[in-house]
Order: sequence, then C-alpha cells, then structure tokens
Amino acid sequence: MFMLFIISFIIVPVLKCCGTETSTYTTQYDEVDIKEIMDNERLLVAYIGCLLDKNPCTPEGKELKRNIPDALQSDCNKCSDKQRENADAWIEFMIDNRPEDWTKLEERYNPDGSYRTKYLESKHSATSNVDESK
Repeated sequence: MFMLFIISFIIVPVLKCCGTETSTYTTQYDEVDIKEIMDNERLLVAYIGCLLDKNPCTPEGKELKRNIPDALQSDCNKCSDKQRENADAWIEFMIDNRPEDWTKLEERYNPDGSYRTKYLESKHSATSNVDESK
C-alpha cells in the first residue's frame, strides 16, 4: 500500500522532525482519532485549510504540514505503524470522498501524482483479489 504523504495528509498523527536526523517521527499525536476528523466537516475543512495555508493551524497541523515533504520524499520511512495506517486511511478518504480537495493538496505536496497512482493500483489489486476469490 502507499504511504503517507500526504498527504495527504492531514492530520495526524503529526510527524515531528527535529533539526537533527531522527529515526522516527514523534508518536505524540498517534492517538488522535482520524475518523473523527474525517467525519466532522468543520474539523476536516480546518485541517485542509491549514495544509493549504488558507487558515491557521493547530499545533498538530503545523507539525504535519512541516513534515509532509520529508515523509513523501522518504516514503514515510520514519513513520510508526499507526502513522502509516492513519495516512493510508486519510489518503483513501480524500481521493474517494473529497477529490477536489485532494487535487489541491496533491498539487501542493505531490505534483507528480505518485501517491494517487499507488492508491488506485492498490485499490484495483484489492478489488481483483476479492473478485478472484468468489
């Protein structure tokens, strides 16, 4: 499956990187309920706006925005399992349910579209495997 980027971002857990090289991002925000954010229009719009520099960010939003480029470049190799799980859930949600917002985030953080491609390939593969098992 594809990793964080995101991007897509958003949200939590926030990936924190110190001025020096670290082996992993902070797990301080790993327990943030990403589903609650995705299910709450007000929170969702606030995080998207933060990532697009359209409105202020929460502390975790600032950390996420600061670390998205590194996470994308490193294929999320500093992410915890929970961070990867949240990132995958976020990306799937955005692509499937908020394609216009996803496009804006993708233009900013992943202009080559590689994470969308990975997601769609993964989704197609999963669908094919389910069909074959029937």
